[in-house]
Amino acid sequence: MNTEPLQRWLAQRRPTTHRFPYDCVVDAYQHHGKQFVPKTWTTLLHSARERLPQVSGPHGHLAAFLDTTLDKTDNKYDYRSYLALPLLPIPDPDSSTERADRLLAHRDRFHLLLLSDLIDFELRAVDNIEAPLPQLRPDPPVVRKRLRHAVRATAPALRRLSFDMRAAADSVTLARRLTAMTSIDRTKADQLMVRTTMLPVFTVHDEYLFIRVLQAFELTFGLLAVDLAAVIAAVAEDRLPAAGIRLTSAATLLHETTPLWPLLATMQPEAFHTFRAYTDGASAVQSRAYKLVESLCHTPDPQRLRSVAYQSVPDVYARIGRGQTSLDDALDTIRAADHRALAEIPVLADGIRQFATAVHRWRRTHYSLAVRMLGTHQPGTGATLGTPYLLYGRDQPVFRNSHDQTDFLGCSGV
Repeated sequence: MNTEPLQRWLAQRRPTTHRFPYDCVVDAYQHHGKQFVPKTWTTLLHSARERLPQVSGPHGHLAAFLDTTLDKTDNKYDYRSYLALPLLPIPDPDSSTERADRLLAHRDRFHLLLLSDLIDFELRAVDNIEAPLPQLRPDPPVVRKRLRHAVRATAPALRRLSFDMRAAADSVTLARRLTAMTSIDRTKADQLMVRTTMLPVFTVHDEYLFIRVLQAFELTFGLLAVDLAAVIAAVAEDRLPAAGIRLTSAATLLHETTPLWPLLATMQPEAFHTFRAYTDGASAVQSRAYKLVESLCHTPDPQRLRSVAYQSVPDVYARIGRGQTSLDDALDTIRAADHRALAEIPVLADGIRQFATAVHRWRRTHYSLAVRMLGTHQPGTGATLGTPYLLYGRDQPVFRNSHDQTDFLGCSGV
């Protein structure tokens, strides 16, 4: 891997962000793996980061990219930097203020970008084209199965974005059709986002799949957190039918992620155990989006708050400490004013049941996959507690069980 493009950029008296040689840096990281990228590269990237104050153009993406590439040398490697989450447009309750339909359209678009990039990567393996991450490539039948699940995982977003996917005789043909169709309106910003968010720790083929699926989950959980915040606001304003409709939409979105699990299950255990040896420090227990969803459903008890799950997401912990209102809290207020109020709003009751059911199914499926990959007594990714904990944290009730006949939230843990 040639460092000359990066050296030339650094040698400029006034370098610009839009001319930064992202491609050569990404190529080097995918060739060596972040764990083994030569010091020559990290030294030059440190120099690039030091020069940022003198660089022309918007610094946001480049600064986040440099921090992500240098996370191991900075001793700041974690789940967010492993998945390059600062470079992804993760929805957030504090900043995502657009209408629900617009937010869903944005999520769908980036969901397609991530999965179509994964599909394109797998097609290169089918075609025996030289590609990064060459170790432990899966056999052709596994790749075809993987492509079938990946295409299926894009279907709801494709429909909402009005893409017309014609049927095909086999999964490979359908996958080629999908990548061609979704590449038509891809912008330079899209291409940059997709390119810079794939910085694996090693050179095992299946890590590409692992990263893209977890990124897709993070996009969805970010939007679910926004949805829950909107539901809580609607309940506080006594717009209970609107709250029920939004919660039902959130349940549908989470249910639509179901095909991502059989897609992830095509990952070869040997491949997983090979690259996870270099992921110490990064665990999905550190997922901010998931903890936001959990805490917006139900305020965690003190023991849960003291767990590694919440200590790993200090800003979410701080939100709870400042008195963040959960959906349980908002509904308790309604119930206290009129214990019959919730029973008289069937659409809200139905939304609550659907969302709780969707979360429980998601957790159960995730747990079964964790057992398949790790066994029942193995530590989890990043030296966390493994299968006694879910990848995204210990299984908790979605909502509090108050044993109140008017309480539609009562759901015990799995």
